[in-house]
This record gives sequence, C-alpha cells and structure tokens, in this order.
Amino acid sequence: MALFHVRMDVDIPRDLDPVVRAETVATEKAYSQDLQRQGKWVHLWRIVGQFSNISIFDVESADELHEILWNLPLFPYMSIEVMPLTQHGSSIK
Repeated sequence: MALFHVRMDVDIPRDLDPVVRAETVATEKAYSQDLQRQGKWVHLWRIVGQFSNISIFDVESADELHEILWNLPLFPYMSIEVMPLTQHGSSIK
C-alpha cells in the first residue's frame, strides 16, 4: 500500500444551479464515505474557515489515487495537491 497526503480546495461557482450543487455535494459525500469504509480514505480533516480538507489515502498505487481523485464529483471545482508519504526514520511506529 502507498500513503498520500492530499489537500483539496473546493471552489464551486456561485452561479451553479442550487439543485445541481446540492446533488453534487451529496454524491461527493456518499462517494467519500464509501472510500472511507473501504479503508482507502483513512483520514479526512476540514481546514477551518475554508472549503478545503487535508486527507490521507492508503491505496495500492499513485494510479489508483489518480482514479479516485478524478472520480470525485466535485473534482471539476477542485485544486488538488498530492504528496506521497513514506515512513520517517525517527518514527517509533
């Protein structure tokens, strides 16, 4: 498995139809919760005061993460920063 730190900043256009917005956000929530139940999206934190999050993914490969991110319903409205992680030499875990 490979760990990735991912920052997602969301910027939904203000003129997006409110029904489309609500449906997209609901679909995003269901998709992300399914990935959490699968153990792929292992941590999800809100950045205070922003429509942004910091997440940790535990996936088979960068290719799998790429597919997950591209399938996010809010992906068209996101700026995403991905950082691969590895074990730190001073970690006791």
